[in-house]
Amino acid sequence: VQLQASGGGLVQPGGSLTLSCAASGFTSDYFARGWFRQAPGKEREWVSCINNRDGSTYYADSVKGRFTISRDSAKNTVNLQMHSLEPEDTAVYYCAAGSTRSTIASRYRYWGQGTQVTVSS
Repeated sequence: VQLQASGGGLVQPGGSLTLSCAASGFTSDYFARGWFRQAPGKEREWVSCINNRDGSTYYADSVKGRFTISRDSAKNTVNLQMHSLEPEDTAVYYCAAGSTRSTIASRYRYWGQGTQVTVSS
């Protein structure tokens, strides 16, 4: 089982990015999927997750209304569309997979390698 995160980069405040998390070794719908982020000097924090059973989605208050998580079963990926990005969104973003959705990192069994998102003018 592997997760491969991609799509990070440098973007100006107010800009947009879409992160993708490609899965191999299992089908995308089998596990709940989550996105976390970690800024320098800070703990890893939960950003969003999507339920494996019904596809319901959940967001941290800090990103609600700006980020959208979605599942592309045909490509076996989970995407995180990020709009109206702010400097505070700068972090390494990690995708994860687990048996049930959770806001707690330790509940996820599999992790991608992380992709850097930098929001700066």
